[in-house]
Amino acid sequence: MEETREETPQDLRNLALKVAGLLEEAGQHALHDQLNPRNLAQPSTENADRGPRYKLEVDNKIMRFMSARIADIAHFDGFWTTRPAESRPGQRYWYIGKIDGVINYVRRMSEWTVTAALFEFGPDNEPKPIIGIVHAPALGLTYLAARGAGAVRIHKTAVGEKRDKVVPSMTSSLDGSVLSYGMSFILSESQRALDVASSLAGRPADIKRVGPVSLDLCKVADGTYDAYFEPMLHVWDIAGIAAGTVVVWEAQGTLSRWDGERIHWRHDNDVVASNGLIIRELQHYLQQYPWLDSINQR
Repeated sequence: MEETREETPQDLRNLALKVAGLLEEAGQHALHDQLNPRNLAQPSTENADRGPRYKLEVDNKIMRFMSARIADIAHFDGFWTTRPAESRPGQRYWYIGKIDGVINYVRRMSEWTVTAALFEFGPDNEPKPIIGIVHAPALGLTYLAARGAGAVRIHKTAVGEKRDKVVPSMTSSLDGSVLSYGMSFILSESQRALDVASSLAGRPADIKRVGPVSLDLCKVADGTYDAYFEPMLHVWDIAGIAAGTVVVWEAQGTLSRWDGERIHWRHDNDVVASNGLIIRELQHYLQQYPWLDSINQR
């Protein structure tokens, strides 16, 4: 009987590179649509109190393309959004994200991404992302990471492709740091982010607000930012969070909920990522604005 070869970190990294190639192809189609002068989408008036909602045809194109092509490479047990209610240890599911940073995309800004993550269920029957790919077509950037294989940033330039190992900053204090944060259109959620940013005034050298979450996480991983925080990222953000999380983990950064607990991959989360050196200082500010019961019960 032929022995089954054990999977290595390099095997996972090679798979991540293949999927990154697919994402780059899908991203080029999305970029073409973004640069098209016609209106990309109009915000929906449904649930106006929760902010504008955009329906992009390109999202459907990305999902169809990626689902079909990944099935040819490594289908595993299927896709996260169609997985059964109960999964067994060892099962793996792909999570393909829609455009992350949809408002940036519609407004023809460059900071938007397409993402893919591979989840694996562990012995405790809890899912954990083990491959993450974040591709920013308009920036010519791709971040990818695989469990045990580290994280890499691929930059497309006019003279070729440049690859760098992704490592976080060495900033050891909030003083002189550069932070990033995100927030939604929902008043009670965005207010928490603004309250934290206000309380930090005078400590960091700068606080950025650009987004999307997947790109912000990768920029913590590569040292562009020293930390990132956002309250109430929703279940529809999971694809972007998961992809960026693997990049942060493999770069040896830290990522958790605001209270220090692990990310829950089936529910809403407060997310904070850092270089690992300023997280205790930052959590002092975050924990002044705890999870709101009124939000949690919604």
